[in-house]
Amino acid sequence: MFTPEQLPELRRKIRAQAALEARVLDELVKQAAGLAPHVRPIRPRTATAVALTAADGGNNSVAFNPFELQVIRVVDSLGKELFLDVVSPATDVDELGRRHRGDRTVLGKLMDDLGAQRLSDLSSLMTTRNKRWVQVYRDLCEWATLHDLVTSHEFAADTLIVRDGLLRTTIFAGDTLVRLGGLMQQAVDRQAKDNRRRIWVAGLAKKTQVLDHYRLAMSLAGIFDQGTPCFVPVPHELQERVYRAHPDYVREPGDDDSGGRATDNIGAMYFVRFGPHAGDPIWTADLLAWQKQDAQAVFGHLQADAAAGFPVPFYPFSLQQADAHSRVADLDLDIIEDGLVDAVREHVGDGKRHIVDALLLATQNVAARRYG
Repeated sequence: MFTPEQLPELRRKIRAQAALEARVLDELVKQAAGLAPHVRPIRPRTATAVALTAADGGNNSVAFNPFELQVIRVVDSLGKELFLDVVSPATDVDELGRRHRGDRTVLGKLMDDLGAQRLSDLSSLMTTRNKRWVQVYRDLCEWATLHDLVTSHEFAADTLIVRDGLLRTTIFAGDTLVRLGGLMQQAVDRQAKDNRRRIWVAGLAKKTQVLDHYRLAMSLAGIFDQGTPCFVPVPHELQERVYRAHPDYVREPGDDDSGGRATDNIGAMYFVRFGPHAGDPIWTADLLAWQKQDAQAVFGHLQADAAAGFPVPFYPFSLQQADAHSRVADLDLDIIEDGLVDAVREHVGDGKRHIVDALLLATQNVAARRYG
């Protein structure tokens, strides 16, 4: 903790460094001002909005979990469970992939559609040598659920499907993500031709590096001072300045400068504000790269959904509902812990169940003292 005697010198150093960085801010403001001619107002529209989000066991606080089991769960904005699985860091990843293909789960279907024999064919990170593989698995399950929702469902009305997060990721191997995006676009085109239904796919993120980088500059440049909800495409040059180390994260499928290389992106990026006032929050959105021409329609549907946003203002209500439904807490948490305890008791047998019960009681007491 700083002492009172240190504060004047600390403030002096902060002011000095800020003065040196002022030219950087001036340049950012200049770049942000270049967006102004491309800002477009949003005209609200009405369509069915379906959002999906994922939760995993790492998001809960189960006190007794000796097997480190992780509950992977994907739900939609209506609370419908679209995917459920339980794994642990000790799970055999190859066997896991075979199980999904054999059971024809949404992940198994994605593997078959992409010609993947193993989960490692989808992502080179799907190996027990990678300590984060369970997190990668969770993301794969969410992408597989999105793919299934777009490609395997017949919609009764024009529908906007929204992912909680952008339509870009570094987890997929080679051109896997681009091929996945192509499958979704084929399904979208088929719905439009056969059923005359418009299906859009978008991703929305509350926080991104590129928005953090340009948020102050955009406010100072006043590019969104329109008195109305509005959006603007984010040029590749601005994205590249932020994601220098990951150019594949910026390139869209079919970019002329890709040189035939795979890309980690199937989205076209936008900054969007669903509220009418300058102080309303700005979000980062991705539209499916093949649907850029429908930006006005997509943001019109999202704005109508965001107008009812609660508790986060001017954030799509469907995404907030999906997030609320995905949370593992209260009774759900008790059910998970009871299931874990029963599994351990069954494994150790009648003769040692009392040891498990004593350890469980001690663990709960410690948790209560720490968190209660």
